[in-house]
Amino acid sequence: MKGGLPFGRLTDYTQPDRLRQRGVDQGKCQKNELFFFFFPGTVEHGFPHQPSALAFDPKLQLMAIGTKSGAIKVYGAPGVEFTGLHKDTTAVTQINFLPGQVSELYAIVPPTKKKEKKKQNKTKKHTNVITPPPFLLLPSATRVTVLLLLKSCDLLCIGTEGGGVYFLQLPCLSLKDNQTLLQDQVTKSLPDDYRCGKSLGPVESLQEHPQQSGKILIGYSRGLVVLWDLSTRYADQLFLGKQQLESLVWERTGNLFVSSHNDGGYSVWPVTSSNTYNHQPVTSTIPYGPFPCKAISKILYRTTQTGSPVLLYSGGMPRASYGDRHCLTIQQDKEHITLDFTSRVIDFFTIQSPEPEKEFDDPSALVVLLEEELVVIDLQSPGWPSLPTPYLAPLHSSAITCSCHISSVPPKLWERLVNAGKAQHGLQQTWPISGGKNLALPSKQQELLLTGHEDGTVRFWDASGVALTPLYKLSTANVFHTDCDPSDDPQDPSDDPDMQQEEEWPPFRKVGCFDPYSDDPRLGIQKISLCKYSNKLVVAGTAGQVIVLGLSDERSDHLVDVSVVDLLQDREGFTWKGHDRLEPRLKPAPFAPGFQPLVLVQCLPPASVTAVALHAEWNLIAFGTSHGFGLFDYHRRNTVLARCTLHPNDSLAMEGPLSRVKSLKKSLRQSFRRIRKSRVSGKKRTINTPTSKVQEANAALAEQEEVAPVQRRIEPRSADDSLSGVVRCLCFADTFLRDGTHHGPTLWAGTNSGSVYAYALEVPCVGSGRVSDRGGASESSVCVEAVLGKEIQLMHRAPVVSICVLDGRGKPLPDPYEASQDLAIAPDMTNAHSVLIASEEQLKVFSLPKVSAKTKFKLTAHEGCRVRKVALVVFSSAAQEDYSEHTLVCLTNLGDMHLFNIPGLRPQVRYDCIRKEDISGIASCVFTKNGQGFYLISPSEYERFSLSAKVVTEPLFSVQLDRLLEPTPAG
Repeated sequence: MKGGLPFGRLTDYTQPDRLRQRGVDQGKCQKNELFFFFFPGTVEHGFPHQPSALAFDPKLQLMAIGTKSGAIKVYGAPGVEFTGLHKDTTAVTQINFLPGQVSELYAIVPPTKKKEKKKQNKTKKHTNVITPPPFLLLPSATRVTVLLLLKSCDLLCIGTEGGGVYFLQLPCLSLKDNQTLLQDQVTKSLPDDYRCGKSLGPVESLQEHPQQSGKILIGYSRGLVVLWDLSTRYADQLFLGKQQLESLVWERTGNLFVSSHNDGGYSVWPVTSSNTYNHQPVTSTIPYGPFPCKAISKILYRTTQTGSPVLLYSGGMPRASYGDRHCLTIQQDKEHITLDFTSRVIDFFTIQSPEPEKEFDDPSALVVLLEEELVVIDLQSPGWPSLPTPYLAPLHSSAITCSCHISSVPPKLWERLVNAGKAQHGLQQTWPISGGKNLALPSKQQELLLTGHEDGTVRFWDASGVALTPLYKLSTANVFHTDCDPSDDPQDPSDDPDMQQEEEWPPFRKVGCFDPYSDDPRLGIQKISLCKYSNKLVVAGTAGQVIVLGLSDERSDHLVDVSVVDLLQDREGFTWKGHDRLEPRLKPAPFAPGFQPLVLVQCLPPASVTAVALHAEWNLIAFGTSHGFGLFDYHRRNTVLARCTLHPNDSLAMEGPLSRVKSLKKSLRQSFRRIRKSRVSGKKRTINTPTSKVQEANAALAEQEEVAPVQRRIEPRSADDSLSGVVRCLCFADTFLRDGTHHGPTLWAGTNSGSVYAYALEVPCVGSGRVSDRGGASESSVCVEAVLGKEIQLMHRAPVVSICVLDGRGKPLPDPYEASQDLAIAPDMTNAHSVLIASEEQLKVFSLPKVSAKTKFKLTAHEGCRVRKVALVVFSSAAQEDYSEHTLVCLTNLGDMHLFNIPGLRPQVRYDCIRKEDISGIASCVFTKNGQGFYLISPSEYERFSLSAKVVTEPLFSVQLDRLLEPTPAG
């Protein structure tokens, strides 16, 4: 078996994706009469992680991308996509489509042996498992270097590292022994002076003659190119190249071909029947010489009606000056552009008419697969501009730091966002990859996914369907002075003739949007909140900056108001040792149409913002850091409240996430203290005294009365733990806090130490007794006031993850403006309200205003896990129209989902969703209000899942096939 090349085909077509790999039952659902819950993996958004291969079917207009993890993803028109995934991690190195059959041939490199497999796809599902194939052994101990599928689709040519070329009969995958071409046969035909005992090296390229079927070009690493006739098994012509070969490409008529080499040059060779040996090419050029250059790894030659061919090649840069650049060159006559990318070029192809009777190629587009993104160049428009991608956008163009989902976006807001995005992207061009037909019905509701990034940008994505399409990008960097501020440059390089002379060659053009380097890490976005009815947006960052933005359709030059909020409140004994605050601009700055900053609230100390809440109807924002929380009236530009939550031992809170002064000795000391305290407390509980025994018996009886299952013992957390003052969540609510008869605005805050603060707010024109007459004092003259109403300390001091107020029917309160504008059912204000507080260890409902416990569920005690994310979701029945229920969804540190009814907190169903080792995936998870969710499966990909039986987003499309592949005989 050693060194064999196994082949196989895929006949099993199921929908397993990553969940089946973890043993999750895809059909698992909550079997009740109303049928609420179902858990399928639906679709993946973003750019494939670690792409390794690319292919294109010109007839079906489908593109395939293979990855190092063994995935093959096929894309056509927006909404047409499906995925094949190996059970084992197996790198895909090459892909070839069987034209018109939605089938592919591809080479893979598994961890232990080199393999080659064959895959056959259908179009009803979007994900399939590639099952282990039957083995077919070839007499070769070397890996596959290149594949060539003949146009007749009946023969596959395989070049190997040992220099042999093998031929497989399709579709039965049988080896044609009489066709095998070994190096010895070729060497015998060479002149003695060229042979000289040297090996020809691996097969680097195989290309079929464009006009004469049965003839192929075989290129060897040493530089030899052979025109081989498969019918006569004889070399028609030998091209005796002396430079190491990288790639070959035919000219459309077959009268010449072009070879690229490792010295950064390319050569044009004529194909004639007069001479068997061809020693010299017609032309040989090193475009970026004369100094040593890097290899041209791939080259394409396309003819045009204008007469001048288009030459496209990757690499070839001068080693000393630009050896670290990732470039692809396009040149036609006197036009010459060097596309400069920020990541490595994997492969590329051009899109042109597949009709063989066409006289010219006339390519319409260039598609370049890079390591971190996909770039498409319009070759028909002057200047060769790049096209915006409707899918495969690099979510990680800057590292994602947070995300937020907005459902049921109002049409007016959607239209304004689309227009702002068009102003950024320019005119929308037709997407050149148009295979298949999207059969999915248009979404009834528009959905937004907002992602915050390390470089201070917020990107808006259309998440309504299968394709995650970029809509609009907001940058917050121009609010501040940064290290790379363009206005700080003393001189424009374009005004310097010396600089112009230096930059003329090569003619670089920056292309693509992947930029992993941030000008200033303090710009990173940590929290996002958007009010879809008032078009107000709040973004908060790493350096304590909280920016309130409003939507505008016009460009504006204005100065942003700045307010500073000191959360320490002059508390003594604390010194901030972390990063400095960002310096705001003191002069008016230009802001493009879209969201424009209105006011900047700067927290001091400038620690990372850990929580934010927006209530646009009251013109209030709340924000929290590791030091405390604040309340700000952005309409009156007034600080309403600043509360410090620091404990005297919270020294680590003063160092900041970017500080380098953290003491390892201090961290170890605190860890040993916690261990010592837990041991001491454990010993104290084992003292056999009558009193302690009675207490233990009473406690056991109380626990048995409350819950039947055996519970784990939970150790209370010490109040001396560092970072106990971190504010984890904030919540606005119109509820009963002072008494049971008068309701009004409130603010709730939860901390890392299990403390909950509830403030009663006096907001002008809101609440009973606060409505001012129009003839009285002006609204702006009355300030918002905040009075502490309740302070709750949870047992065990577990961090508070979420706070939500429930109305008299046990339903969550509607969002701002929903009740006042009749956009949602008004909350029940006649019966008593309650508040749901979710900590890392348990879920608990308290009655209001007395704050007495009503019900709870001890998740850590029962399941041995901790709460990481909590959301209140509306589940619609798939069996009964117009019926829905609110459900509490809880994601734990083990990656499983627990669903509870509210307010009773009865467990409904549990699903395994994310691997417990995938810490970043769990941390990045965000829920939608209709029962779906997103989480990062890689830095560049979101997995979309659905917990709802009714709301599922998945591909639905058709592909018109030229012909079906005949079944392979068993065995």
